[in-house]
Amino acid sequence: MWADTDTDLDFLNYSEVAELIADMIARKDLLPLSLGVFGSWGVGKSSTLRLVANELGKHEQNYLVITFDAWLYQDFDDARAALMSVIASELTKASPPDLAEKAKSLFGRINKLRALSLLLEGGALAMGLPTFGLITRGLEGARDVVAGTSDKEDYEAIKAAAGDAKEKASGLVGSVSEKGPPEEIAAFRSEFGEVLAGLGKTLVVFIDNLDRCLPENAIHTLEAVRLFLFMPSTAFVIGADEDMIRHAVARHFKDPGEKQVTDYLDKLIQIPVRVPRIGVQEVRAYLFLLLTRDVIADEQLRERLRSYLIERLRESWKHGAPFTIDDVLKSVGREGDDTLRQSLEMANRMAPLLAHASRVQGNPRIVKRLLNVVRMRASIAKKRRMPLDEAIIAKLALFERCTDAVATEALHEVISVSPGGKIEFLPAFERGEPVEEGKSKLPEAWQKHLPFVADWVRLEPTLADVDLRPAVYLARETVPVRFVSSATPPQVTHAIDELLRTATLSSRAAANAIAGLSAGQDIMVMEGIVAQLRKNPDWSKTRSDLRGAVLLSRSSPDAAKILSRFIQTVPQHPPWMRTMLKDETWYGS
Repeated sequence: MWADTDTDLDFLNYSEVAELIADMIARKDLLPLSLGVFGSWGVGKSSTLRLVANELGKHEQNYLVITFDAWLYQDFDDARAALMSVIASELTKASPPDLAEKAKSLFGRINKLRALSLLLEGGALAMGLPTFGLITRGLEGARDVVAGTSDKEDYEAIKAAAGDAKEKASGLVGSVSEKGPPEEIAAFRSEFGEVLAGLGKTLVVFIDNLDRCLPENAIHTLEAVRLFLFMPSTAFVIGADEDMIRHAVARHFKDPGEKQVTDYLDKLIQIPVRVPRIGVQEVRAYLFLLLTRDVIADEQLRERLRSYLIERLRESWKHGAPFTIDDVLKSVGREGDDTLRQSLEMANRMAPLLAHASRVQGNPRIVKRLLNVVRMRASIAKKRRMPLDEAIIAKLALFERCTDAVATEALHEVISVSPGGKIEFLPAFERGEPVEEGKSKLPEAWQKHLPFVADWVRLEPTLADVDLRPAVYLARETVPVRFVSSATPPQVTHAIDELLRTATLSSRAAANAIAGLSAGQDIMVMEGIVAQLRKNPDWSKTRSDLRGAVLLSRSSPDAAKILSRFIQTVPQHPPWMRTMLKDETWYGS
């Protein structure tokens, strides 16, 4: 199996994009610079950032590189102050003795901004100044922070303080510090610029996982970046799903127009760079690399194959198919390995479907997770002596990933009721009958997936003479392949969030969220809700996260089927659940 993490090894020719970004950062005439590395979930944004860092590392004497994981700091510190603190910390570490004290003074500036935000809470907050996360915290501790004499006890006092902070703070504005936030921000920028100039390096800050943050935290991080914009010798590289960030901006500013959202992002992101769309040849190379790395221990041999495939991808404009299975086997000295050849042949057949299926679109993370599920199911099948070849498991997992929960369940039902677990309508299609002409033979749930089904039935191996009941058992007993869509629309994300926190079955907000869904998105939302429900197996006490799913089931028969199947997996239905569901047509306690 393969680790589901980002990497600094290029498997998809993303190094071309990384080199382009590194070249822009290297140009002094383009600094200061802010770049956005945009792409949907799982396409390789984090890996691209790491590849850029590797490129800069070839000239490390010219750069001070900092990586900031916005999601890591969520809920632990104000996003703006956290980013400023991380940058100040790295500047301090990199500073020679003659600059160290000035670099350390940046922490004092940050602490003062934190404390001043508290003092301004009583009145000047209306001016729109940053709060830095210290609303209603202890004032005596804040006084020491501003004075520069704070210690651990002061911060504990800030955390423990309660009462009317606004009333107390209103009497301290102006008496605790001679400078307000605008002056402190100006002083911070001035000292920051002096330290950076003294280092003689370009500061490059990579901000990752911004699209995983709650809207407020995402905006706060972007606002912190704004503090550093137009500072000499700085470059910010922000990896994010553009649609998710647009959603965060719209939520934060109370549904502004599309133009206002675009203008806001354009002011913060000067150059947008999109992670390249993956094509068939890239998917082939990715599958080949994953499959060969799983069986080849020699690191030099692995690297030789990787370099070869990346070079061939760069020259793919010259050739239709830049490499063959024989090329790959020869490069790793495995020409006679029939097992590996069969795996690569299966990957070769799957690549076009994975590249073009609307629910995959070549997404590397989805592809890797699909392979992991296939490998896990194959391992279980082997241990239980099930007569299932890995290629058969892979073909069924591909159907599961590229359609939806309702179509997959229809497949399982057809297999379950077919004599010997053999699908009766498959032989004709596998012999070449056009799916469009014989679509009346197919389950209703498959009709909207006909283009995919037409390609899938022709994919080797054929299934007409195979008892598929063990495969159904594996699919139902193991993790579903449908984890996350490769490009989840913001309205789907919003609906999942809204429905999971629905307080009553008459919630207007939940009704609006459901009404805002487009065709087919009801299934995506229910799958997302069920994925969250599975994380908490305790049903003994009343849970509010089920109400939204019930509301969605009332408006969507397909979503109701998904929820019904999930409820059937709950071992014992407590009284509160039976009461909530007793009038639902799909529920049978």
